[in-house]
Amino acid sequence: MSSSVQPLLEAIEASPDGPEICAIFDFDGTIISGYSAISFIREQLRRGDLAVRDFLELASAMTNFGLGNLGFSGMMAVTTQFMRGIEEQTYVELGEDLFTKQIARLVYPESRALIDAHLAKGHTVGIISSATPYQVEPAARDLGIENVLCTQLEVEGGVFTGNVVRPTCFGQGKVDAAEVLADSVGADLDNGFFYSDSTDDQLLLEHIGNPVALNPSDKLRAVARDNNWPTASFGSRGRPTLGQFVRSVAATVSLVPTFAAGLPIYALTGSRREATNFSIGLFAETASALINLDLKISGEENLWKQRPAVFIFNHQSKADVVIGAKLLRRDMAGVGKQEIKKMPVIGKVLEMGGVVMIDRKNAASAIEAMQPLVDAMRNEGKSVALAPEGTRTVSPNLGPFKKGAFHLAMQAGVPIVPVVIRNAGDVAPKGDFVFRPATVEVEVLPPVDTSDWTPRTLSKHIRDVRNMFLRTLGQPEEPEPGTAKAKAKTKAKPAAKPKAASNTTTKAKRRPATKARPKTAAKARPKARPKSAAS
Repeated sequence: MSSSVQPLLEAIEASPDGPEICAIFDFDGTIISGYSAISFIREQLRRGDLAVRDFLELASAMTNFGLGNLGFSGMMAVTTQFMRGIEEQTYVELGEDLFTKQIARLVYPESRALIDAHLAKGHTVGIISSATPYQVEPAARDLGIENVLCTQLEVEGGVFTGNVVRPTCFGQGKVDAAEVLADSVGADLDNGFFYSDSTDDQLLLEHIGNPVALNPSDKLRAVARDNNWPTASFGSRGRPTLGQFVRSVAATVSLVPTFAAGLPIYALTGSRREATNFSIGLFAETASALINLDLKISGEENLWKQRPAVFIFNHQSKADVVIGAKLLRRDMAGVGKQEIKKMPVIGKVLEMGGVVMIDRKNAASAIEAMQPLVDAMRNEGKSVALAPEGTRTVSPNLGPFKKGAFHLAMQAGVPIVPVVIRNAGDVAPKGDFVFRPATVEVEVLPPVDTSDWTPRTLSKHIRDVRNMFLRTLGQPEEPEPGTAKAKAKTKAKPAAKPKAASNTTTKAKRRPATKARPKTAAKARPKARPKSAAS
């Protein structure tokens, strides 16, 4: 995480607690690297919602907007006309799908840290963006932000009419939206925070008490310098450097030469175990050095208290392989998805190193494939490392736990050791090839005895262990089923939370749009007078 975020975190910590403090974030370029609209336009082209001729008209409008020849509302009018007749739910689902597959990995870890810091102070946190809700809301939900004010598209009978609701959330529209948010909680924007990357937001930056230029454009950097506004730029997302790409390739392929380096030990001693232990340690140090990965570990003594054991970790990143090797070092067996077996050379190397490949889609096959791991723990004293979420999550938010690791510990009669990895996504979020330099915080919790576990009580034990992770990560715990909290949590779920898109390759559903009655826009407030630069 960039060191430039630290003064901003200190300023948040020094601010008053409570919802009367508003913390407002722009979205594109501020919370995420780049522009979410690009992902949407690319997908519109791929699905056939946007013809090439339409795309050229859209590109011309965006160019004219960038040159100052067309206003934002005019550009949106051009953009939205191509959506006429498309069902809104199609784009709700598309937004969820694109967040999972493309946008989640663009979220700056530093921006997430700023949002978390404001939430921890009880501040009213909101996103005010000129983008549409379909671009912003999935990310806001993942970040724990309830207040989202965006440019709205007109919908009639569940279908886009091709019109944009005015006023749009741009320029003065953002100031108006911020005032509405502040009024709703009794806040004064003189005490609020606003984070943005662009001079497009200069009106609101000048209107709020604590403006911050985050990942600023050159123009905003100059304005911030003239007004003595805090600035911070992050390199944790976006286009990697050539050096980072080369180091990432080297770290990935280092698995092969480091395991080859163990062959002489096997030849001399006849012990595959000692050869594998040597290779695991060498791989951990080599890959960590190439990535520039450091670990900050608490509870390290728990790694060695009771072995063999089933070590379980929350899975955010492909860097977890390197982190696991660096933590556990020796006498280990592991589990990998069946697809890894097909990878040239690397798949074979991992199998030789004791990794059992399982078919995650076939539960019966997976359980049968786990038997060698039970034997390795009982007969050879080896430990096993598993990710109970089953796959990498797209954010630090903990996913549901599967039962495999817990069944394994019960069958082998060994304890479970929870390994909580806080920020492996800083190194390589899901979907990114490149590793980036980072310090990853790890907390190893005390071993959990499984000797009195039974199949009947297993669900309770899994919930208890998962809550250990949640407490350590500072996330809300999973309530016991049937309790008032569990029922309240169920009721609190968004009523129209979209299901995942079943097939994003299908063309968006279009229905003839009935003539729409324009939605009544909220009455605009009087234009805000920007504060003087000196104030």
